[in-house]
Amino acid sequence: MVVEVPRWTNAKMEIATKDPLNPIKQDVKKGNLRYVANVFPHKGYIWNYGAIPQTWEDPEHKDGDTGCCGDNDPIDVCEIGSRVCSRGEVIKVKVLGVLAMIDEGETDWKVIAINVDDPEAGELNNIGDVQRLKPGYLEATVDWFRRYKVPDGKPENQFAFNGEFKDKDFALATIKSTHDFWKNLISQPTNAGGLNCKNTCVSGDGSPHCCSSNEAKAVVDATTGRKRKRENPDQTGREQKSKQHCACGQEEPIPCSVDKWFYYKK
Repeated sequence: MVVEVPRWTNAKMEIATKDPLNPIKQDVKKGNLRYVANVFPHKGYIWNYGAIPQTWEDPEHKDGDTGCCGDNDPIDVCEIGSRVCSRGEVIKVKVLGVLAMIDEGETDWKVIAINVDDPEAGELNNIGDVQRLKPGYLEATVDWFRRYKVPDGKPENQFAFNGEFKDKDFALATIKSTHDFWKNLISQPTNAGGLNCKNTCVSGDGSPHCCSSNEAKAVVDATTGRKRKRENPDQTGREQKSKQHCACGQEEPIPCSVDKWFYYKK
């Protein structure tokens, strides 16, 4: 999985699927950077949150179990290990189960997994093990996803299967189906739903969205505004190291409201 949001943090970071090479960016709404509220008793995200690359929840496919179409994003993962991961970190995880959230009428699967290097990974092999060894964690996860949008004035989210988690085999089958949707997506010459499918991990024979390493480097250099400068050759005769000038603007301070608690009766 790719870690988008480290545990206990609030910034709503996500893979920007409509940007070239799909970088991780903070979501913006009405010109403001987005943060999830601390809906008591949950502080920020309560797991390392991210996504599985090369998956896609197809918005044209109505799921037979949820009765809703996909949300046009990669499949989400809640990593429940003991270590707080770093944003952008790529970790190998063991899949344990999955929760079927219905977000504004769209299917939004939440895979439960654990870092394979976690000390508890050997004891956690299915969703029932999570219930046994981490009592309350799954209930807290449902509660978090049910209520996290309420502070923004939205209704509580709903769930398929009455909010019950499905087991490892069901989760793996769901991941495989979203991988198949992704393979179909990148085999098409057009980008569905405005998605940018340029990819360095596919071949030119297998996908019209193949991107060479040189093309990818050009995208990164253009985004960061990278420029090279030379020092006085009479002094050193060596090229100065690259200086980066971020094209994204000045960093904004985290608003004090991020640390506040949000209370409401269920």
